[in-house]
Amino acid sequence: MARHLVAILRGIRPEEAPAHAQALIDAGITLIEVPLNSPDPFDSIEVLVRDFGSAAEIGAGTVLDTEAVARLAGIGARIVVSPNCDTDVIAATRAAGMASYPGVLTPTECFAALGAGATALKIFPSFLIGTAGLKAIRAVLPPETLIYAVGGADASNFSDWFDAGAQGFGIGTALYRPGQSPENTAAAAKAIVAAYDAALEKAR
Repeated sequence: MARHLVAILRGIRPEEAPAHAQALIDAGITLIEVPLNSPDPFDSIEVLVRDFGSAAEIGAGTVLDTEAVARLAGIGARIVVSPNCDTDVIAATRAAGMASYPGVLTPTECFAALGAGATALKIFPSFLIGTAGLKAIRAVLPPETLIYAVGGADASNFSDWFDAGAQGFGIGTALYRPGQSPENTAAAAKAIVAAYDAALEKAR
């Protein structure tokens, strides 16, 4: 079962990354991003692509320019996640054959991102508009638009976000904090997956 859950490993180091990625994949999370404001992020991504590229979609978060996009394409990344809506970054990502998840918050940003070829929309930070705001925006977007809620969505409220029109979530500190053990990541991932599956079943 492919879940619309992106694990955000902000702050992870290259030597730590494989053990945590394995824990995530074992729990059923197969979308993994290493934000570029982590220590040596390209090294971590390259290691994860090498070790887990066939089992998960590995990529970067906090991608702000097309230079980073080119570098990511060169090391085999498959997903590019940004906190903002930069149409040049989106277009370069799609041209390089990678999936693009730009950060958006307004209808204008949503449609600009879709026009540039975004794979999915990352509502960020989602707590600013809440589920009522997302529901209003969802009503005017093309029905096939894939929406991830990030920054305010967690295991306690997945059902509310599903009801508002989100299909996926980006999960950061609820899954991983710098320095924690792979065992802690495994336990957190299992809890997140269980909550997601239960909320998705309820939404159907």
